[in-house]
Amino acid sequence: MRRPVTLRLLAALATAGMGAAVCVAVTTPQASAAVGSATGFASRNGGTTGGTGGQTVRATTGTQIHAALCNRASSSTPIIIQVEGTINHGNTTKVSGSSCNTAADVIELKQISNVTIFGVGNGAVFDQIGIHIREASNIVIQNVTVRNVKKSGSPTSNGGDAIGMEANVRNVWVDHVTLEASGGESEGFDGLFDMKNNTQYVTLSYSIMRNSGRGGLIGSSESDLSNGFITFHHNLYENLDSRVPLLRGGTAHIYNNHYVNIRESGINSRAGGRAKVDNNYFRNSKDVLGTFYTNQAGYWQVSGNTFDNVTWSSRSSENNPAGPNPTSNTSVSIPYAYSLDAASCVPSVVSQTAGANKGIRTSNGSCTPTSPTTGPTTPGPGPTSPTPGPTSPPSGTNLSIGAGSDGSSKASGTSYGDVRDGNMNTAWSPSGATGQISIKWDSNTRVSRVNLREASGAVGNVRSWRLLNHDTGAVLASGSTAGVITFPAVSLRKITFDITSSSGTPRIAEFETYAG
Repeated sequence: MRRPVTLRLLAALATAGMGAAVCVAVTTPQASAAVGSATGFASRNGGTTGGTGGQTVRATTGTQIHAALCNRASSSTPIIIQVEGTINHGNTTKVSGSSCNTAADVIELKQISNVTIFGVGNGAVFDQIGIHIREASNIVIQNVTVRNVKKSGSPTSNGGDAIGMEANVRNVWVDHVTLEASGGESEGFDGLFDMKNNTQYVTLSYSIMRNSGRGGLIGSSESDLSNGFITFHHNLYENLDSRVPLLRGGTAHIYNNHYVNIRESGINSRAGGRAKVDNNYFRNSKDVLGTFYTNQAGYWQVSGNTFDNVTWSSRSSENNPAGPNPTSNTSVSIPYAYSLDAASCVPSVVSQTAGANKGIRTSNGSCTPTSPTTGPTTPGPGPTSPTPGPTSPPSGTNLSIGAGSDGSSKASGTSYGDVRDGNMNTAWSPSGATGQISIKWDSNTRVSRVNLREASGAVGNVRSWRLLNHDTGAVLASGSTAGVITFPAVSLRKITFDITSSSGTPRIAEFETYAG
């Protein structure tokens, strides 16, 4: 019975390519659907296995993803979709079939079940196009980046949520993903990870949420109390205004997460919500736990958390911060086994494990990340560490001089332009211990080597980093010390140095780029 399904799937995917080269591969029906197993609440209610046991298909466009869903024998036939490349509005069209309900402007997982989507090879980037899960169950999303999804405004918009779930959704595991925006609600961005209208048994693990106004919510209003049983663990929340998460009713387990630069409010438990908050690390943030913007109280059980430079507002009728000395006001029972890393090592563990294209590394509670031994979702061969190169400055023209620059944040008195002015006496610093700085050009520019020069007195402060092709999200290199970084030549318009941990305030004096 599987052979006819496979042939139909191949034919449909070839047609979906619309004349372009199509990368399609079907492997054995018993191929593993993901690296590791679902954790947290996603492991309950029968578990979350995605497309385990189904055909494996390769997709390089959004249309091919939809075609893979639409040409299954039924809406519940298991399928594993390996994604590589950039998925955007230009390559995502509606596909029709008896086993799907897709749309032209979004990756739609609607009225279906038993699906795994994961990034392979050089990575999968969903650029300005979100993943929406509606009336669906048993979904796994692993090792992908979703960025700059807009609710309104130009150039394109499609609902606003990077990953959004609503209307009777059950058992979703989102793991090792990067969800990011480039602004807040005023710029047209909405939530990064939202759950509404009877969504239950969800886990978000080893993921990054950053550079947005809103992290995510559980419940769309004070009357939408049908959601819950959500786990958040080993995630990085960075440069966000609020909703990390906003919990309206229901139960959430929030442990071993790293929060950096949460500007307005953090874990917002309200309308009877109950949150168990264990061994998280909060840094350089405000009002990281409590009930905010409502008089409908929520509750929390706290233990083992670290509050590093956290400020707390005064209490009022609609603001009830848990600090400055948070204590529990409820007890929350957790029905599954889990291992806690100490809060003190959470920044280090999360920096090494969270996000897409980092090898699907995890932690077993020993504060030492481990790598998977098998599994098809491990990224393909690529430069995960800098190629050995000279420690002396590269020769040739520094392409950063005359280019543009931007970043995720900047400390008072510093500028993004300080890294491309040729002056070692000026330097950029992020507003916290981590952050991103980018060099950008008006047209594609060939780069194969960079020189990251830390300012005097700050040499060695950068402890771990990634060098990113900002156009695609691909990781060009990663390491633990700044300096000369060599990698296979790539043509791009923007290159980003992503500082994921530091031992002191990072100060980058120059971000030099070279063609060779």
